[in-house]
Amino acid sequence: MSYRDLLLKDTNALHVSDDRVQVMPLDDVVSNGLGQIIKLHARAYRDVVIHTHDLALMRKPFNKAIVVRLLARRQCWLQDDQGRKQPVTGLGFLRLGWRLLAAHVIGAYRKHRFIGRVSKLETNPQQFRKKQGVGIPLYLRSDLVFGLISGGSVTHISGVINSLITLKGGVHFLTTDVIPTVSDAALVRIVRPEARFSDLPETRQLLFSEYMEQVACQELKQECPAFIYQRYSVNNITGVLLAEQYKVPFVLEYNGSEVWINRNWGRALADEKTALRLEIINFAAADLIVVVSKVLADELVERGVEPERILVNPNGVDPDRYRPDINGGAVRAHYGLGGTFVVGFIGTFGPWHGAEILAEAVGEYFQKNPAKRGKVKFLFIGDGQGLPEVQRIVERNNVADECVFTGLISQQEGPEHMAACDILVSPHVPNIDGSRFFGSPTKLFEYMAMGKPIVASKLEQLSEVLTHKSTAWLVPPGDVAALVDGIEQVYADADLGKLLAENARKVACQKHTWLRHTERILEALDNRCPAADAEEGF
Repeated sequence: MSYRDLLLKDTNALHVSDDRVQVMPLDDVVSNGLGQIIKLHARAYRDVVIHTHDLALMRKPFNKAIVVRLLARRQCWLQDDQGRKQPVTGLGFLRLGWRLLAAHVIGAYRKHRFIGRVSKLETNPQQFRKKQGVGIPLYLRSDLVFGLISGGSVTHISGVINSLITLKGGVHFLTTDVIPTVSDAALVRIVRPEARFSDLPETRQLLFSEYMEQVACQELKQECPAFIYQRYSVNNITGVLLAEQYKVPFVLEYNGSEVWINRNWGRALADEKTALRLEIINFAAADLIVVVSKVLADELVERGVEPERILVNPNGVDPDRYRPDINGGAVRAHYGLGGTFVVGFIGTFGPWHGAEILAEAVGEYFQKNPAKRGKVKFLFIGDGQGLPEVQRIVERNNVADECVFTGLISQQEGPEHMAACDILVSPHVPNIDGSRFFGSPTKLFEYMAMGKPIVASKLEQLSEVLTHKSTAWLVPPGDVAALVDGIEQVYADADLGKLLAENARKVACQKHTWLRHTERILEALDNRCPAADAEEGF
């Protein structure tokens, strides 16, 4: 038997072209549990490595060390994007095991103390409807997700922060990681979670609330922020704690229940009860809750939030970065697209993106139009969980040669890749559990600002923002035949495509810029919490 080396990817930001190394997403191996790992993969490889973004931030390093040790016949180690390597040896196991034991003991004590503080907030839930401070806003990004170089969250964070700098003269930005395209004018402080709790991710999330609170106070010194703005993350109430301390308004950006998201799009939380408690505390404390869709607003009202504290504010776009005059020629040349007609999709291949529907549509498109092979190409831009299934679909339908997969690209590269396309597709699908689609796809507004014809699903907010045959060609979500027909209609009618593109760009610039998005937030906040007079101070 011939044994190969194995590299398990714990990050998307890695490309390996060595045929001697088998590359697999780590999740594909561990999702089946320890028993299946032993049954299918035990000692099946020569040398095994797990590659992650940052060893100091790796989730559950002890468990991952066990995985590589089970799979490897010879050497195994952990490594990261910075080039650091940690061999998995007997001594290494002892160190990781000792850290895990200490984390359980220390974490249990600190979690108990933190839950006591949470209980006090529950017995006296107050909204901090105070006047705004005289300083600049404080923006909190508390997600323990690292190494992002693109995606909707990156777009939203940078869009709001850059607009706050324009409108408020500056912003303090506390974040767990660097966010691409955030202006250099932002006062950025990177706040890392304690490494000792890496094996207990939910405990690490809980305790990070107080740690981030302490760092924020150090950063602000004696300055009273105008208000606290937090992008909600699971198990975190840093914004609530700071608003209570500084007696300034608290603005919560809520993009959906993390409990629901983990249960339906990932792995269910081990302690959903505590996560829900903290979610509710955030709702009770916020002077203003900003949501991207009416569906999310309806959910909050059903959960007891007063409508006057909710602002429905769809996502937006920077029309100076995404614009029709960008030249996509270099991208076309790089991928060998030449003079072909290019149908494009960009995304993180999430379960709601509908990339699998587009992949099926590619097969049906060329089945109906065999003469267009070589003349029309489908460009799939990005990477993510659903990409392997998309690739399997196009291979099964014998249209792999008509598709180009770029892999992960940076946020800065997005506009040029979209500019290389003649049509842009947004084939979003309903939630798998039958609940209403609550998203506000950032790609939608970027497509509009690029001045490209759009074919999109007629689904919740997409059909509220877009108008059929005016700013886009809308199709029933999940309907492969209708999606094929929409692409054919725009392909065949250049005048229609031009009309859709020009109208979409006009609407994006008038209604959906990040600057206008942020102005709406400040207007709503001013109505609820007036600004303090300069002489009031802190």
